[in-house]
Amino acid sequence: MLWFLSYRLFQSLLTLLGVTFLSFFIIKLAPGDYLDQLRLNPQISQETIEALKKQYGLDQNFLVQYFRWLFSALSFDLGYSFQYHAPVSQLIGERIWNTLLLTVSSTLLSWVVAIPLGLFAGLKENSLLDRVIRAYSYLLMSFPSFFLAFLMLLAVSKTGFLPVGGIHSPDFHKLSLWGKVLDLLAHMLVPVLTLTLVSSAGLIRLMRSSVIEIKNSPMVVMLKAKGVSQWVIIKHIFKNAMNPFTTLIGYEIAGLLSGAALIEIIVGWPGLGTLMLDAVLSQDLFLVMGGLYIGTIMLLVGNLMADVLLAIIDPRVREREVIR
Repeated sequence: MLWFLSYRLFQSLLTLLGVTFLSFFIIKLAPGDYLDQLRLNPQISQETIEALKKQYGLDQNFLVQYFRWLFSALSFDLGYSFQYHAPVSQLIGERIWNTLLLTVSSTLLSWVVAIPLGLFAGLKENSLLDRVIRAYSYLLMSFPSFFLAFLMLLAVSKTGFLPVGGIHSPDFHKLSLWGKVLDLLAHMLVPVLTLTLVSSAGLIRLMRSSVIEIKNSPMVVMLKAKGVSQWVIIKHIFKNAMNPFTTLIGYEIAGLLSGAALIEIIVGWPGLGTLMLDAVLSQDLFLVMGGLYIGTIMLLVGNLMADVLLAIIDPRVREREVIR
C-alpha cells in the first residue's frame, strides 16, 4: 500500500508540474498584461510602470518567471494580485471555503441520491421503478447546469420564497446563530440543488449499468443456484458495483469544480469561480495561476482519494500496481 501511494503521489506531482507549465505558457501567449491598463493612465509615469515590471519579475524571460513562481508556489506563496492589491493566497483562502461548501455538499448529496436510485433501478431492471428513475436521469442529463440554474433562479424570483443570489442577506450580522445557519442554507439551496441534480443523473446511469452487469454475472448466478439469501446477493452486487463508481470520484470533483465556478458566477456566489473570472478579465497573472494551482491540487487530491478507496475496496488494484 505504501508503494502504491508513493507511485500515485509521484504521478500527481508530474501532473501538477505539467498543468502549471502549460497554464503559465498559455497565459503568457495572450497579448498584453495587467500593466497595459496602467499605461493608459496618464497620471502613471513610464518609470513607475517599469519599476512595477521589475518588482514582479515581468521583465525576465518566460522560464525564469515560471520557475520563480513555481518555487514560491510549492510553499503556497502564490504572489501578489495586481487587481486586488493583496496576496493571492489570502484572496483564495477567503473564497475557497465558499466553493468547497458548494462542491462538498453537492458531492455528498449526489452520492446519497445516485447510489440507492441506481441500485434499485439495476435490481428492478425494466420495471416501472426503473423506467421512472431512467426518465429522471435522462431528463436532467439533457440540461446544462447553467440553464438549470437560470430556470431555478427564475422560479425563485417569481415565488419569492428564497433569496436570489449571494451568500448572505443584508441583515446577516444581526441574526442569531440559528438564523445565520438558516440564512446560509437558504442561499445555498439553488446552487447546491442545481449541481446535485445534474451530477446525480450521470451517476445513476453508471450505478445502474454496473449493478445490471454484476447481477447477470456467473458468480451471482452460482450464488442463486446455491440458494444463498437475497440479502447476501444484494450485498455482493453492491460491493462490486462500487468499484467503477469509486473511480469517478476524482472526475466528479473536477466536474463539480468547473460546474460550481459557472454556477457561482450566475448566482453571485463569492467563491473561486467569480474570483477567477475577475482575474482573467483583468489579466491578473498571479491570481489566475494561483487559482489554477489550487484547483489542480483539489482535483489531484480527489483522484488520490478515489485511488485509495478503490485499492481498499479491491486489493487487485494494489497487486496490479506492484506487478508494474
